[in-house]
Amino acid sequence: MSLRLRPTMLSDLDWVVSVERDAANLPFITAWERPQHEGAIRFPDSRHFIVEEGDQLARIGFVVLQGCRNPNGSVELKRLVLQAKGRGLGRAAVRQLKAMAFTQLKAHRFWLDVKALNTRALKLYQGEGFVEEGRLRESVRVTIDGADGYDSLIVMSLLDREYQARVALGLEAA
Repeated sequence: MSLRLRPTMLSDLDWVVSVERDAANLPFITAWERPQHEGAIRFPDSRHFIVEEGDQLARIGFVVLQGCRNPNGSVELKRLVLQAKGRGLGRAAVRQLKAMAFTQLKAHRFWLDVKALNTRALKLYQGEGFVEEGRLRESVRVTIDGADGYDSLIVMSLLDREYQARVALGLEAA
């Protein structure tokens, strides 16, 4: 399985917004409007990528990183949205993003927040070495299948020394 991250172009944004608003993804993210995605493409502190798969380089998702110029070396995985689920593509994407954060962007800390109801993503991030730092209790409103309520955000991070230890153990491709 070959994945490629390429910079998002303005011509990709209608597709990005449609993937984000897909019913399979919407419960797990806080959707952005198109201008927010445009800002992430244009703003030097952000990186916005299209995730492509295989020889045909088919678009399968997108990624947003923020804090890429953070003076404290704290880079955020703001958004990872993939269309295909259960094929290991999320894990492959997270591994590429960790390598980018710690090698290219020279991050000290790579962090994210994830909704507590997103158990699949939680398991993935834990398996990839991210450590829970805390919870923002009932901090996001969630509407699923007509039910209206609140969910908590779980803040997780991976530090550069933890990433390097994973590299030394052969758990990262570095």
